[in-house]
Amino acid sequence: MMNDKDELKNSSKAFGYIGEYAGVSRFCAVLNKIFKEEATDAMMFPMNIREDDLYFTVSNMKKSKLDGAVISNEYVTDVVDILDDASSMVKRSGMCDIIFKEGEKLRGDIFATRVLTEHLKDVFVSKIAIIGTNHHAKAFSFLACGFNMSYFDENLEELMEFTQEVELHDADMNRIAKDMSLDFSGFDAVLDFSDMTSLSMIEKLPKFNFDMKNNKEFSALKQRANELNVEYTSYDDIIDKLCARAYTAIIK
Repeated sequence: MMNDKDELKNSSKAFGYIGEYAGVSRFCAVLNKIFKEEATDAMMFPMNIREDDLYFTVSNMKKSKLDGAVISNEYVTDVVDILDDASSMVKRSGMCDIIFKEGEKLRGDIFATRVLTEHLKDVFVSKIAIIGTNHHAKAFSFLACGFNMSYFDENLEELMEFTQEVELHDADMNRIAKDMSLDFSGFDAVLDFSDMTSLSMIEKLPKFNFDMKNNKEFSALKQRANELNVEYTSYDDIIDKLCARAYTAIIK
């Protein structure tokens, strides 16, 4: 286990948390607390990395003392092309949020989306409105067995292509646009995986509203939830569950 001075030994596992604002995230503090409580010889370090330096940082992990890294939301698509190997979920979704060094190769996987699906089940969510067709929407759709899902996007043609790509048959597809008035209160939860800058067309939101953005990223869903005085949950709001899953992945 780590000693009282939090010093790494040669046998210790070392992981990075890579993000533009990694130092202000609670991720490292929460995970390092778990390492201590479980007497695990490991430590995670915040790594504030600008986008221009991301490729250099991740690719050089192969020869560094790091055993891997967790990737903050803003970079989950950028690291995919740097990997030497990847899980099927990474390949199908186009995102990666955890990297393991194996020899001098980097293998990528996804863990945060699994945490989100488990969290939704924990709060007894069944009927979900998904806005957008990005990498998060793909990963969630592949993992979301048991949910009743409706899909919303500005472009119905792109939405049709998306449902074919993720092999959804008879999917409930809907258009969302600024000139519309939408009531989402009939859903248990809304997941915003879009790049829309405003969700003002939504007149009512359900009890649970999620996106996977950290607190440093702009969230149109957070803005609309605050305007309608309903609950909003970010990546940082479920960080305890995320760290628990990351711990399990790291010590395997």
